[in-house]
Amino acid sequence: MTEFAAVILVDRRGWVLLQERDERPVIAPEKWAFCGGHLEAGENPLAGAVRELEEETEVRISPDDLQLLGVHDVHHPETGTDDKLHLYAAGIDLTDADIVCHEGRQIVFVDPATVPDLDLSDSARIGLTPFLGSPQHAALSGSRALRVET
Repeated sequence: MTEFAAVILVDRRGWVLLQERDERPVIAPEKWAFCGGHLEAGENPLAGAVRELEEETEVRISPDDLQLLGVHDVHHPETGTDDKLHLYAAGIDLTDADIVCHEGRQIVFVDPATVPDLDLSDSARIGLTPFLGSPQHAALSGSRALRVET
C-alpha cells in the first residue's frame, strides 16, 4: 500500500481548493481531486502534504497551520491498487489569482454547493464529502484564515 498526502485549502467563503486533473495521470484522469501526491521515501505525511501543495500551486504553508482530518484507505479501480491517504486542511486568505497551476487543467476554489455535480476522484469523494458541512469546515471558513506567500 502506497501512502500519499493531500491538502484541502478553505477560503473565507468556505470554498475548497480542488484540482481538475487532465487526461495524463493513470489514477483519476479528468476528475476533480485534492492537491497532493505520493510520499517520498522516508518522508512523513505532514511534510509530504506541505511539499506537494507547494509543488502543485506555489503556495507555501507552515506545517503548524495544517489540521489532520483523517487517514483513509483508497482503492483505485483504474490500477487495482490501494493507497493510504493522509488528508489535511487549512483556512487560507487566497483567491484563484494567487494559485499557480503546475498540474492538471486548473486548480481553483470551488463552491461546496457545486461539489455534487463534479466528477470527483475516489480520494476526493471519500475525504471531501464528510468534510463539507463539518465543524472543521465551518471553523476554517473565514474565522481563522491565514495569509501565506505564493
